[in-house]
Amino acid sequence: MRDTAGVANEDDPTSDLTDTVGLRILATTDMHMKLLPHDYLADRPCRQGSLAQIASLVDRRRAGRNTLLLDNGDFLQGTPLGDQAAQAGGRHPAIAAMNQMGYDAAAIGNHDFAFGLDVLQAAARQARFPFLAANLRLRGRPDFPRFSILDKRVLTDDGRPAGLRIGLVGFLPPQTTAWDRDLSRQMACDDILATARLVVPQMKEAGADLIIALAHSGISHRPAAPFGENVAAELAVIDGIDVIVAGHTHEVFPGHQVAGRPGVDTAGGTLSGKPAVMPGFAGSHLGIVDLSLTRGPGTGWRLSDATSHCEAVGPDLPPAPAITGVVSPAHRKTMAGLRTHIARSDQRISSYFAMVGVDPALSLVNMAQRWFVRKSLAGTRLEGLPVLSAAAPFRAGGRGGPGYYTDVAPGRLRLGNLTDIYSFPNRICALQIDGADLRNWLERSASVFRQIRPGEHDQPLTDPGFPAYQFDVIQDVAWRIDLSAPPAFSVDGFPAGGSRIRDLTWRGRPVRDEDRFVLATNSYRLAACGLFAPLTIGKPIALPPGPQTRNVIRDYLRQRRCLSIDPSPAWQFMPMPDTTVLFETGPQGLPLLAEVAERCGRRMDHVGHDDRDFAVIRLHL
Repeated sequence: MRDTAGVANEDDPTSDLTDTVGLRILATTDMHMKLLPHDYLADRPCRQGSLAQIASLVDRRRAGRNTLLLDNGDFLQGTPLGDQAAQAGGRHPAIAAMNQMGYDAAAIGNHDFAFGLDVLQAAARQARFPFLAANLRLRGRPDFPRFSILDKRVLTDDGRPAGLRIGLVGFLPPQTTAWDRDLSRQMACDDILATARLVVPQMKEAGADLIIALAHSGISHRPAAPFGENVAAELAVIDGIDVIVAGHTHEVFPGHQVAGRPGVDTAGGTLSGKPAVMPGFAGSHLGIVDLSLTRGPGTGWRLSDATSHCEAVGPDLPPAPAITGVVSPAHRKTMAGLRTHIARSDQRISSYFAMVGVDPALSLVNMAQRWFVRKSLAGTRLEGLPVLSAAAPFRAGGRGGPGYYTDVAPGRLRLGNLTDIYSFPNRICALQIDGADLRNWLERSASVFRQIRPGEHDQPLTDPGFPAYQFDVIQDVAWRIDLSAPPAFSVDGFPAGGSRIRDLTWRGRPVRDEDRFVLATNSYRLAACGLFAPLTIGKPIALPPGPQTRNVIRDYLRQRRCLSIDPSPAWQFMPMPDTTVLFETGPQGLPLLAEVAERCGRRMDHVGHDDRDFAVIRLHL
């Protein structure tokens, strides 16, 4: 240990001098394999965020400062580049890029399990930083570290060397295992808050001067329940935690996207007075938390001041050449595969009007799912039952913005178009259901819409808290939705007392409660939590989870060769005279408006754009 005349010992808290250290935390979250500024779905450059651009920003914001670089999970899945990396094995491009950037730690997110534990653990072995998961317990495998204590050499504000022991702890949603039944057999997830109350004292006992929680968990506008999914605000209340990095919900905090509530300062960027940041998704923002820590004579380090903000990644920010170089080999292999021709389409396949019943992309998914299930059940005792198919729009605006829609031009269909049509690596499966289950399934989906007051104008059509991926459309049945009635379920899946489904028929015949069907769906719908869980838990499995749904669509298209889709809506809204509602769509979908209005038999008018550049449509009910 070195002492110099007139200079305090760098590791001696009993020194008679006061030390002040500035520490900048740089954070990313929910990168979802957006490593390069390229849109794999449209096969064109897209500089609205990427890890390569984040790397350039990190270089600028690191200069001359003590810094940490942290990631908050969901970095291994989300683009075809992630699919290719999982299938190819070998050096993972995301880990290679993060090693190049010098990440200090990463939390594990729920989507990091998308390709299985073997792929995740292989990626972790390549990383020169720890993967953290305090509330995760593996069965028959070594656990990931619950926390890490980083011995950080820093310079004080007056240029003297000092040491900080920084505690880093990661949390992931307890629902992670419930969202995939295969995972539930391999691991368990504990409650985030209960785990934090156990682990944080252990970190203090291990000598942590500062504790940063990497919480792959959002900031809910509601108080947390046990095993809550989005509990970042409650996590900040726990004594000993100094800084929160939140994520999972793809929102930006500080900022207006997160609803304020007691303890949540959306402008100042604090949760219960503690600095917090949630930097969007897919490289849209870099989270920056600036801390000032002070150590006086005979005392340890304490946090004396903090500010937090998110810096947007603009299109003018260049990608870092070092990251581009590391990722380019995997990128080229991915692009070669995505450009493979598989079929032709007679029409444009888009999701711009999914929320009013016209969605060729959903029709294609349902056609492929039903084809596969019928073929798989041939020769079994279930062969004679009617096969229905349920699918929801994954890309339908919302938090993804006005460009976040499926849009495939007529003509040649490439493998890359399948990711646009079906974004997630879900696997196809099927359930045995009855007519009552079918009605309840549709009631859950119809809860996405707000209750509309007859005779009033320009009421918002959809509930923004209800994600579009919960809006299942079922092929081969027809029904109407009564918007004047209250919804049957809340966004959390709790009964809300209403009933909206009217005139439910199968091939023109009213559906009876005792009617029997096979319903093709995806593995995510078999989760033990969420909106549809009460309908899937305990139901007979007609077909266990099999190949990825995207591969089923690929095989269906190869068999068809030339695709033609009937885009007529399977469902309609009940008429409501002198009543109008407003809904959003992407501006690129406006040329389809007249055709959609004709198919729905309703007048629709483009009435302008909102502050996020969505096109606003007035629907006359």
